[in-house]
Amino acid sequence: MSTTTYRRRRRRTALAGVGALTAGLLLTAPQPAEAANLIKNPGFETAGTDGMPYCWEKSGWGDNDFTFETTSDAHSGAKAMKVTLTRRVDGDRKALITESTDCAPAVSVGKQYDLGLWYKTTTPDANITLFRHDTTAGWQYWTDLKTLDMASAWTQATVRTPEVPAGTDRITWGVSVYGTGSATTDDYTMDQVADPLPPAQCTGTNDQCANGSWSVLPTQNPVRSMHSVVLNNGKVLLIAGSGNSEENFNAGTFTSAVYDPANGTYKVIPTPKDMFCAGHVQLQDGRVLVLSGNKAYPVAGGHGYEGFKDSYIFDPTTETYSKTNDLNDGHWYPSATELGNGDVISFGGLREDSTGSVTAEKFSYAQNQWLPLWQVNQTWSYWGLYPAMILMQDGRLFYTGSHVFGNNIPGTGSAVYDYDANTITQVPGLQNKDERDQSASVLLPPAQDQRVLTIGGGNIDSNPDANRLTDLIDLKQANPSYVAGPPIPQGTVDLGNGPQPETGNQGKMYVSAVLLPDGKVLETGGALHNRANPVYESSIYDPGTNTFDPVAADPESRGYHSSAFLLPDGRVMATGDNPGNGTWNHNVSIYTPPYLYKGTRPTITSVINQEWKYGDTQRITVDRPIAKAELIRPAAVTHSSDPNQRFVDLPLSVDGNNVDLNVTNNPNIAPPGWYMLFAVDANGVPSVAKWVHLTGPSALGAASPHVHAFADSLSGTVSGPGKKKTAQRVSPTISGCDRHYGSANVCVPTVFPPQVRKRTAARCAWLRQNHYGRLKVNGADDPLGLDRNRDGVACGKGDVRSRS
Repeated sequence: MSTTTYRRRRRRTALAGVGALTAGLLLTAPQPAEAANLIKNPGFETAGTDGMPYCWEKSGWGDNDFTFETTSDAHSGAKAMKVTLTRRVDGDRKALITESTDCAPAVSVGKQYDLGLWYKTTTPDANITLFRHDTTAGWQYWTDLKTLDMASAWTQATVRTPEVPAGTDRITWGVSVYGTGSATTDDYTMDQVADPLPPAQCTGTNDQCANGSWSVLPTQNPVRSMHSVVLNNGKVLLIAGSGNSEENFNAGTFTSAVYDPANGTYKVIPTPKDMFCAGHVQLQDGRVLVLSGNKAYPVAGGHGYEGFKDSYIFDPTTETYSKTNDLNDGHWYPSATELGNGDVISFGGLREDSTGSVTAEKFSYAQNQWLPLWQVNQTWSYWGLYPAMILMQDGRLFYTGSHVFGNNIPGTGSAVYDYDANTITQVPGLQNKDERDQSASVLLPPAQDQRVLTIGGGNIDSNPDANRLTDLIDLKQANPSYVAGPPIPQGTVDLGNGPQPETGNQGKMYVSAVLLPDGKVLETGGALHNRANPVYESSIYDPGTNTFDPVAADPESRGYHSSAFLLPDGRVMATGDNPGNGTWNHNVSIYTPPYLYKGTRPTITSVINQEWKYGDTQRITVDRPIAKAELIRPAAVTHSSDPNQRFVDLPLSVDGNNVDLNVTNNPNIAPPGWYMLFAVDANGVPSVAKWVHLTGPSALGAASPHVHAFADSLSGTVSGPGKKKTAQRVSPTISGCDRHYGSANVCVPTVFPPQVRKRTAARCAWLRQNHYGRLKVNGADDPLGLDRNRDGVACGKGDVRSRS
C-alpha cells in the first residue's frame, strides 16, 4: 500500500510512550528562511511526477471532489500550488511534502521548528497540518497547527511546532483544505529553533525540586464537600449537600462553600436540596449546572439510595443557586459531559425508586433547559454510576471504563457511543474491567492527541486489594484498543497499625488525576479497600516517556469522597476523605509541584482579547521567552471523575515578546467555556493563569471544524437502541455497605478485605482498628454474624467471646 493510500484510509497505529506534544524549547524570533530552510523545492519550481512538483504529493481522504494544480499565480518565482474542493461531504485534500528520506525533513527529538508559507484562500476551511514518521509505527497524523484566515492577496503564515515526540525522525506538512474553495500556497520555510538555555537553578531544597511539597492549610473546609468546581473567577465551589450525613439530611441541613485561594477564606452558601452525589459541569458562560442528587438514604432490608429529578444552576457572580426544569428521570451519581455545541449529555445513576436509570438526558444550552424525552436519542442502556464519558474530536463519546461501585458494564467494559447514530461499539483491551471501580481516567495532554489514560481501581462488592493497573488508548487509530501502561508506583498503606509499604500487586482506588500546565499528570490519593486503608502515594505521569515518577505524598488520607484539582496559580488542592466509620477529613492540602521550584515564573503581561473564537489567532505578550502555551479547562470533579478535564495545545507564532496563539477550530477538542491560559517556559515553569472565554458554535459561522477520521473502523460488537424499558434492577447494597449496622452514613462492608478472616472476632477487630465505634443492629437480621448474643449491638464483648 502506498503511503498516500495509507493516509487516505486514515489508519492509525498505537504507540505507547510516544510524546503527547508536551514541553517545548526556548522560543526566539524565527530565523531568516535563507539561513537554514529545511524544505526542498519550497517554491514548486522543480517539476516532479503525477503532475506534482518534485518532493510534493497529493493526499487526503473522504467524500469530496477536488483538483490539484501548479499555477503561475505565484508569490515569487513562476509557480505556486493550488488545491481546490468543489464539493465536500467529509474529509479533506492537501498537498504535502513527499514521505521519503530524500524529501521529508529530518527532525530531532525534543526540538521545535518554525514553519512558514505564503498563501491565498477562498475558503475559511484551510489549515496547516503535520504528519510525523515514527521509527517503529511508520507515518501517522500528528496535529493541526493553524487555521488560515481567508485572504485574497498573498499573506504570510508562521507557526511553531510542539516539541518533536520520542521516536520521530522525519515530518511532512502542508495545507489541508476541508471546505469548498481553494488554497494557493508558495515559498515554504522550515527552520530549527535555537537550543534552550541551561536548566534553571533549584530555588528550594533538593527534595522540593525533585518531588514538590505538600502543606496543610491552617483553615479547615467548613463543609463535608465531595464535589469541587473551579470557577471562572478563580474561586472554588465545594458542594456537600447533606455531606453523606443522615443526621444532616433529616435536619434539612444542605450546604456548599466557596473557597477563595487569594485570601484562604470560605463562605458557606445556602443550598436548596441534597446535592450529595449529584452531577455537575460548567456551562459555556461559566455557570455550573448541577443535576440530581440524593432523595433518600437507604433503609436496612428496604430500598437503597434514591435520586431525584431536580436540577439547579450555580451562578459564580451572585453565588446563588436557581432551579432549572426537571430531568426526565432521577439520576443519583450521573455523568455530565459538555458537547462541542455547548449542550450537556448525561447518563446513568439511580432513579427515584433506587433502580438504575436507562434514560439519557440532554441539556440544551440555547434553551437553558433539559430537553423532553422525545427529543433525546435513547439506547435504553444502563451505564452504571458516574460513567466516565469523554468527548472525542468528532463528537462521539468514549466511555473509558472508569465508574463507581462494583462491576463494570457488560462486555469489554469500554465503548464508543455515537449519539447521532445512536449506536454503542465495544472497545477491547481494558485490563480487569470489573476492578476499575473508582479508577481515574484523563484525556492526556494535549487534547488534540486523543489519547486516554486510565489509572488504578478496585471493586467495593468483592473488596479485593485495589490494583496498580494503567491502560492507554490512542483514539487516532482506525480501530483503537487499550494497551497496558506502566503500573502506578506503590506507596504506604495504613492497615490499622500505621503506614506500611505496599506489597505484591497492591495499588489503590479512589484515585485523583490532575492535568498540570507542564503537560504532565499528577495522580494522588487513594485507598486499598472499600472506604478503608488509606494509601499515601503521589506520582507524576509523563505522556512523552510513558513513565510515572514518584513525588511527595499528601500527608492527609484521601479516599472516598476526596478530590484533587488544579488551581489557576499552578498548584493542586486536595480535599475530603470519608472512611467507612462515617467521619470526615476537613483538612485541606496544597501541592506545590517541582516546576514551581525552578526559578522565576514567566508572566503573561497582557491578553489582547479575553473573548476567543474557534480558528482565531490570539495575541498575548510575555515578559520573557516561552516554549508553549495551552488552555486547561477548570475542574469539576467528584468520585475520581472529571470527564471534561482537558489540556488544549496552542501552537505559537513568535515575534519577540509578542506571541500569537493559534486556537483550534474544532469545538469538540475544546468545548465552549472559560479556560485557564498558561504560558510555560523552556524549563517547564508555568505562568499564573489568565482566564479566557472560548465562545460556542456561533463562532463557527465563518469556519467548519476540521474533523479527522479517527476510530473510524471499529471492529467491536455494535449495538443500537434496545427495547424500551423503564429501569435497570440494582441491588440495594450497590454502595458496598451493609445497612443492618449503624446509621446510613456508616459503611460496614458487605465483604471484608481479603486479609480479614470470616470469624466474628477478626471482623470485629478490623472494625475496631478502623474506629467504627458502637454499631446498633438495625432490625432482626445479622447477615455478617456480628451480633452473636443478639443484644442489638454488633461486636459487643459477648459477641467476641461467644462461639465465633
